[in-house]
Amino acid sequence: MRIKWFSLVRITGLVLVLTYHFFQTQFTGGFIGVDVFFTFSGFLITSLMVDEFARSDNFKLMAFYGRRFYRIVPPLFIAVLVVLPLTYLIDHDFVTDIGKQVAAALGFTTNYFEIATGGSYENKFIPHLFVHTWSLAVEMHFYIVWGFVAWVVAKISRRLASGRQALTRFRWGLGILTTIFAIESLVMMTFGAVGLKDFSPVYFSSLTHCFPFFVGGLIGILSGIKAQGPLYRWTTAHSNPILASAIMLISFILLVTLGYEMKFEALQTYQGGLLLATVLAGVMIYGARLLHDQTPNLNEPRWMGFLADVSYSVYLYHWPLYVIFSHMMVNWLAALLTTVLSIVLSALSYYVLEPVIAGKRGHLFGHRVTWRQLQLPVITAGVLLAVNAGVVIRNAPQLSTLEQNLWISGIYQDVDKVATTHDAVLAAVAPKKKQAPSRKNAPAKAPGVSIIGDSVTLGTRSYLGDHVANSNIDAEGDRTMNLAYKVMMNQQRSHTLREYVVICIGTNALDDYEEQTMKIIHDLEPGHKLILMTPYNARADANWNSSKLAVLERKLPEKYHFITIADWGKIAAQHPEVFKGTDGVHFGGIRAGDILYAKVINDALHAAKQTPAKAS
Repeated sequence: MRIKWFSLVRITGLVLVLTYHFFQTQFTGGFIGVDVFFTFSGFLITSLMVDEFARSDNFKLMAFYGRRFYRIVPPLFIAVLVVLPLTYLIDHDFVTDIGKQVAAALGFTTNYFEIATGGSYENKFIPHLFVHTWSLAVEMHFYIVWGFVAWVVAKISRRLASGRQALTRFRWGLGILTTIFAIESLVMMTFGAVGLKDFSPVYFSSLTHCFPFFVGGLIGILSGIKAQGPLYRWTTAHSNPILASAIMLISFILLVTLGYEMKFEALQTYQGGLLLATVLAGVMIYGARLLHDQTPNLNEPRWMGFLADVSYSVYLYHWPLYVIFSHMMVNWLAALLTTVLSIVLSALSYYVLEPVIAGKRGHLFGHRVTWRQLQLPVITAGVLLAVNAGVVIRNAPQLSTLEQNLWISGIYQDVDKVATTHDAVLAAVAPKKKQAPSRKNAPAKAPGVSIIGDSVTLGTRSYLGDHVANSNIDAEGDRTMNLAYKVMMNQQRSHTLREYVVICIGTNALDDYEEQTMKIIHDLEPGHKLILMTPYNARADANWNSSKLAVLERKLPEKYHFITIADWGKIAAQHPEVFKGTDGVHFGGIRAGDILYAKVINDALHAAKQTPAKAS
């Protein structure tokens, strides 16, 4: 039994996700589309469980697992095999460690793989081509656990009663457990998000992000599909098409609004935001269920059914295709090409290949096709694609060029720190000269430049050391302003902080960016000149902390005359070629980027020579 208007729920989830990935800086909360899918899956699967028990007084676990396998696994295998040849179109870095990504995707463990490797849609380096399959992992874990739980509840219900009483016990058993599991998962996410800088662990985890399935499951128990619950029957009797349509429309509008307002890096997203999205998805599902019964003589448009049918495979294809195309062409064209090609490949998968693989007949332009007709081309294509996958995986680098660059730069930096510490110790034990009487003017500091930076600086450290005269560089990935402050203060206490202090921090800016910046300004000792390098992120908009920090920094020289601005944020935006094929932040290994970065610092150092040092 196909419920009309459920297609709109699936399409809503798909559009939210696609819009988020294509226009992430504008539609920052579109990731809630995944929660729409989760809620709908929980609803549909649990409703079908109740229907099966009502029809046969039983729930067959292995048959359930079999249906889930054929619906989820073949499309995933096909998508992985089809996508891998397209990686030849882009830089080899994009298949870095691709073997582990493929294994995690096909093994339905991508969510925990991404947690372990620090990956996310917001990946700072090369985005994983199959990171989006984290949701399939959560979904599969739900199916395995919930299917087993339903089987146990069905067994117990049959032993305690029969007929309608057994069905009632089955409903109550599932209803109580869905409520308990939903609350437990939600509490784990709410408290697990506290204190996190990166929320990917609570977003990806099956334990913390499974509550939408159980919320949907509870709605499914209350409404049902064929075996309708008493609450749903009462609602139907007191409803009408206008009310049902209004429920769907209002929930849709609110979901889109959340898509514009929510942010992945905001704590409130995980302390109520995703729950709100789940509830709205549940309301939309309930409205669609009502509208089905209220419009018996109205057919759902065919295009809705088509998009709903292919939505799962479109989800599988869209992310890797977009990653590939977005590094080959302008964003709008990449989004368009991704959408069209995803729909074409998904239609071929859903209507032809998947039915044939499951032993059924497929459909191609209105004609039925069988395994016998497709056997030779399917096997030939499958073998070629499988061989290609093996070649791609075997030849994939273990580290991207940028990661190698950062790793090597980190080693050299550690060696330099040892040498610096050695010199500082010798200076401390050496006989000290008699100090001249203090004067009112700021004391002179050791000549040279101290550069304190994050992973952007670390990536170009070797070039900077050769092209910024008399410089000492201390850079580290994920460094924030408060950590830069600690580095500066440590160097200050050890008397290794040089006259010119260059702070290249900001792409990882936290909410306290202003407070931490002012601490650097106030606690820097007299005699130094401070240079603040504005951050650059090609994806950032005016609401990002890094953008706000740049605005703050540009105003500081008006009040503090010992501060000079190295406006990397402005200059980098004028040279997009430096970031071609990168994440829009790092350029390590691209010589043009090294040259430009060093030039911005040297120009600021030249300007700083004309400014006074910080006075006492």
